[in-house]
Amino acid sequence: MVGALTVVGGGAVGLTCALAAADRGWSVRVIDAGPRRRAADVAGGMLGCFAEGRPGEDRLLQIARASVDGWPDLLARLGDPDLSVAADTLLVAASSADLDELTRQVDFLADRIPGGADRLPRMTARQLRAAEPALSRTVAGGFRAIGEGAVDNRRLIAALDRALVAAGATVANGEVTDLDALPGDRILVAAGLGVRRLVPSVDVRGEKGEILRLARTWWSVPPPDHVVRARWHGRVVYVVPRADGVVVGATQYEAFDDDDRTPSAGGVADLLADAGELMPSLRTYELTEVAAGIRPSSPDGIPIVEQIDDRVIVAAGHGRNGIALAPWTAARFVELLDTSDDC
Repeated sequence: MVGALTVVGGGAVGLTCALAAADRGWSVRVIDAGPRRRAADVAGGMLGCFAEGRPGEDRLLQIARASVDGWPDLLARLGDPDLSVAADTLLVAASSADLDELTRQVDFLADRIPGGADRLPRMTARQLRAAEPALSRTVAGGFRAIGEGAVDNRRLIAALDRALVAAGATVANGEVTDLDALPGDRILVAAGLGVRRLVPSVDVRGEKGEILRLARTWWSVPPPDHVVRARWHGRVVYVVPRADGVVVGATQYEAFDDDDRTPSAGGVADLLADAGELMPSLRTYELTEVAAGIRPSSPDGIPIVEQIDDRVIVAAGHGRNGIALAPWTAARFVELLDTSDDC
């Protein structure tokens, strides 16, 4: 049985779930609070699991692996060849201490992913610079994460919107204050931190982070061909290509105010300094955007995708992985739809 579905939240997770439901015959309506509330607008758009896996995060790694397998079908469904901005990631260390830490992380992953050792080849500093000539001459070494690419996050949201409209869904802006007042046989709440207000039993917390957008000038070298993720003297920085420049990110710390999306001077200064040392040619780019977002995270880091009652399902708490985990979340969501239909 299919029916009418109302989705609260127009980020990557909400829209991907909405499209999966529409493709199964549901009549879908999406209500979005707008880009300011959307964590997906302040993101690098990185996909995969190699660079995110950490000891103690085995369950999250399993979920990420499953989601990686779903991305080719989602990209084919959206039909925009320019959504993908990179196919591989270079994992780069600034010093021998950074390289030791990076090696421990890669060893952890290689033991848990089929073909992990082959998909995470070690690279010397010379090999890294051959792959990305703009890298600093001082890099200590690193790894290539084969198949760990990225998408243009804002282009993704636009493509999902277009696909939903083409599938007959309705996408509108608006604030939701009362789930009982919404139409529909089922309701999906994928509203980020707004889940706490709409479904108080769901525990999510805010993590603030800044990103920068740098635009290439006529005298600048081109953007990198790879995602570049670095451990840079103890800090983490990434550089993700875009058609006209790069996204640099990302800081991460506890958010004490859900509405505080003002970038901090310290966070921006650290990102600029680290990116400029990692890839000195970025200093010739123009700083076109400084933005901060609030990422909704679950207490244990595992996304919350569960049925609350006969009508309401929640998808929340994805933290830094909202875009990467969107296909897995959509698959889990339609499983819950099918289960609730059978009850």
